[in-house]
Amino acid sequence: MVVNLLGSGIGKYIFFVSRYCGELLRFFRVTLSTGSYVCTCSEFPSTGESKDGVQTPKLSGNWKGDRSKLEGAKASSSFLRRAKMAQSVRADSQSLKDEQVQTGRPGSQNGQSVPSQMVNGNGRSKEDSSKAWKEEITRMLGGKEGNWSDSQWLQAQIDKRCVDNMRMLVVDSVNTAKAGHPGLPLGMAEVGYVLWRHTMKYNPKNPNWFNRDRFVLSAGHGCLLQYITLHLSGYDSVQIEDLKQLCQIGSRTPGHPENVTTDGIEVTTGPLGQGVANAVGLALAEKHLAARFNKDDAVIVDHRTFCIMGDGCAMEGIANEAASLAGNMKLNKLTVIYDDNHNTIDGPTSLTFSEDVGKRFEALGWNRIVIDDIYHDISSFKNAVLTEAAKSDKPTFIQVKSRIGRESVKEDTAKAHHGTFDEEDVKHMHKNLHWEDREPFYVIPQVYEEFTNHANHGVAEEEEWNKSLEDYSRKYPNEAREFKQLISGQLPDNWEEALPQFSADEKIDATRGYSEKCLNAVSKVLPGLIGGSADLASSNKVYMSDFPDFSPDTPEGRNVRYGIREHAMAGISNGIALHNSGLIPIAATFLIFSDYMKNAMRLSALSEAGVIYILTHDSIGLGEDGPTHQPVEQLVGLRAIPGMYVLRPADANEVVGAYKVAISRRHEPTVLSLSRQKVSANIAGSSPEGVLKGGYVVSDNTDSNGLPELILIGTGTELALCEAAAENLRHDGKKVRVVSLVCWQLFDQQSEEYREKILPSKVEKRISVEAGSPLGWREYVGSKGKVLAVYTFGCSGAYTEVFKKYGFTAENITKVAQELLAEA
Repeated sequence: MVVNLLGSGIGKYIFFVSRYCGELLRFFRVTLSTGSYVCTCSEFPSTGESKDGVQTPKLSGNWKGDRSKLEGAKASSSFLRRAKMAQSVRADSQSLKDEQVQTGRPGSQNGQSVPSQMVNGNGRSKEDSSKAWKEEITRMLGGKEGNWSDSQWLQAQIDKRCVDNMRMLVVDSVNTAKAGHPGLPLGMAEVGYVLWRHTMKYNPKNPNWFNRDRFVLSAGHGCLLQYITLHLSGYDSVQIEDLKQLCQIGSRTPGHPENVTTDGIEVTTGPLGQGVANAVGLALAEKHLAARFNKDDAVIVDHRTFCIMGDGCAMEGIANEAASLAGNMKLNKLTVIYDDNHNTIDGPTSLTFSEDVGKRFEALGWNRIVIDDIYHDISSFKNAVLTEAAKSDKPTFIQVKSRIGRESVKEDTAKAHHGTFDEEDVKHMHKNLHWEDREPFYVIPQVYEEFTNHANHGVAEEEEWNKSLEDYSRKYPNEAREFKQLISGQLPDNWEEALPQFSADEKIDATRGYSEKCLNAVSKVLPGLIGGSADLASSNKVYMSDFPDFSPDTPEGRNVRYGIREHAMAGISNGIALHNSGLIPIAATFLIFSDYMKNAMRLSALSEAGVIYILTHDSIGLGEDGPTHQPVEQLVGLRAIPGMYVLRPADANEVVGAYKVAISRRHEPTVLSLSRQKVSANIAGSSPEGVLKGGYVVSDNTDSNGLPELILIGTGTELALCEAAAENLRHDGKKVRVVSLVCWQLFDQQSEEYREKILPSKVEKRISVEAGSPLGWREYVGSKGKVLAVYTFGCSGAYTEVFKKYGFTAENITKVAQELLAEA
């Protein structure tokens, strides 16, 4: 840490210094820096307190989405950053705007990178910068004289030394945590450096700026590469102290990147291949919005998506599915960089993997670039991302011939994938990189300057973009109004009024049919709705008839034809949602095929991605297709995902309510489980409002002050069977209540008083009726209730016969109820 003890700011730090003088005395050393004394220490305990001694929020969990928590985090972390580096190196300010270097537009969009301050002389004086870099580069060269007059040679040396520093931060972080995956960060340090120092457009002081470039680390185990670049680029979310807390509980540097934990992380990755699909979704969102809103004289959507994938991603099917769609859609602003190091955890990839991945991507319609020796020719990669990829009319696949664990004695072996470095290996790296006698987590001051030099341009880019948006608003007020509504993340006022009302004489249909009417109604008032089906649009009834298909020729279209790629569809939908531009992705298929995309659906919940999954043919009631297509255990599996709401509406009224819930949940995923078989549009007593509670009473013939003898609990099409059985029992004089438990998660969130009102604990005779797995129902029927469910696989046949075989008829429910009522 560094605390300036001179000047007008001394009062700010008196409390801090006095409170922690005991710790400071152990670590302080005094250095002379640009005429002022600066006290520094290489280590300092994490206190969780601000500079004013006030407890600040713990920067973990979903702090990104909590603005008040985020502001507190920024105040604390900004102070910590100022205390970690000399004032002459990093300006003592809350914003990069205060230290901005005006050198024009950044090169991420025009094929040029921002040169070093030593080369262009901006920021600190050219003499100061030159002197500092000359000393550092001379050290790197082992005392040899350099070609200081050659600007290209000089920039190459600066780039190399910055990469060296990044590698040493990897080593220090892993060894401090005694955990982590250093292989990729060491092997791909040059790639991370070029992207964050020379290529991407971003503003670290406003990580959520709409028109920033997006970066996805599909090989999420290499997260240290991303954390280190975020730190060096000036993001408040990753401080040196955070690098020291890698993989620790509550830290902002978990073992895989989490978008809800760390600002600057766009998507949560870890399961290999998912990030490739996410990146396709991000690029698809950009292309779609650009087509809808850009004008010949006004461009407001213009950014690129970069993704690093590894050999494991290349093996996973989801990456191939997503890449196939990206090639077909010509997502030319997508660049995937392949860490081609020929190693996985178990050993060399030759054990299991022999195809030419680059040629595979070429066959999928990608522009392929091969980088043979990035370690000795970093400019080849610079040229690839800045020029060749930027000019392509296809997505670009850059195949980097890398060496896992670069500079370690474990280099180019599977042992480098994960684990720490022993003392001899650390000495080996220190010697090779001329890093002797430096404390752990040391950052060369000029390295911060290099990244700041580029990040400053993100500030200028955002300011310029804001001016462009103002100009756009004057020229195209209607489009601007819609665009601003979208990127605000807010739904239009009164959008629910567009949902249809179904009359008593509504034509009978399946709940998928009622869903089709709801979807087409709200699509007219929700400009963010986009998505489609995995080759089942006519079966799922998921198609917005007033809008064209998304295609290379019509990217403004809102219907996405995913083809038979369920897994990629879910991963791409996550990317669309996490583009955070107001788009509401819909992904549709049969419920049985949710198994294909379960991991991506789980990541929807973990990432807080508001994807709407429309899953039809939701029980053995689909009939003739038989047990391969008849879901049994899928509902309970989806209900088990934390944060995933599963709604199984019983009729048209409940479908309307389900749409209200799903569309309102912009930061959590929702499943609409819909039937193939037809059901009445209006079951007596059903209501959209009841759905909002998750469970409610549909009918009850009990006196107002009394309790029913029996409660029948149903979901989906089986609710109508419960109602029919209840009428049979009521004819026999029984007091029967029918409850729709359309969404377990919503019902469980209601107050204890409400839940007791719907399911009185004194009424122990209960029967649940759902044509799926019995797991979970015991919680609602109790120990004395009965669970009418499917205990094996289904069978092929007409759905009425299948239902009869498994006991899902009003007559059988009546019989089971009579037996239960007869019990003591």
